[in-house]
Amino acid sequence: MRKQWYTFYFLILAFSISCVNKEINTQDDKQHLNQPIEEPNQTVDDVYHNIGRAIWQKPGLVIEKLGDVSDKTIADIGAGTGYFSIKLAPKSKKVIAIEIDTNLLRKIDSSKTTLPLDKQINLETRLAMPENPNLLEKEVDIILIINTIAYIPNTEKYLNTIKKGLKKGGKIMIIDYKMKKLPINAPPRTERIYLDVLEDMLIKSGYTLIQSDDTSLEYQYIITAQNN
Repeated sequence: MRKQWYTFYFLILAFSISCVNKEINTQDDKQHLNQPIEEPNQTVDDVYHNIGRAIWQKPGLVIEKLGDVSDKTIADIGAGTGYFSIKLAPKSKKVIAIEIDTNLLRKIDSSKTTLPLDKQINLETRLAMPENPNLLEKEVDIILIINTIAYIPNTEKYLNTIKKGLKKGGKIMIIDYKMKKLPINAPPRTERIYLDVLEDMLIKSGYTLIQSDDTSLEYQYIITAQNN
């Protein structure tokens, strides 16, 4: 009887993995399938976390929404382990992966060795302070803040600070979790920001809203604004 249960469990597990693999091969992310999911020093749990994230965060769709970035310098604020920075480096003029944690920056530096040699120089890591990303004046064309904005103290002041590093006409894209019950490992609602509250902050900080999109991603919203 136990042997039969083991066989049944194995079949269910194989079917589940097959379903996950089919989900990853969606149109949104086909352009990224030539890039390794694993990063150096990742655990099995890390790999499966990234597989799940590829499904619900749709990195291919997010990058597509940035438009043509081949001549753009992008600041990825709160880059984490470099999930988006690594994907953007081959496509853009330059990516600055910004973090306040030196361990995360070291991990990004290690991960970028998976890129072709001529693309590794496109990715720079930079240590920042919680209240300042250490951007030079008018240094970047695009600022990307994903899964990070709610953890920044004094958000409205921070939006004013980073504006100095954004070129005139440059864009800021913020992606964060919707304020509802989510079936993923999302932060608690006390660590999220309502979409309309963030819109008001951007407007008060002198940005012009381009688009507020709460439909493209199931669990997150995307706000795009411009520095005029």
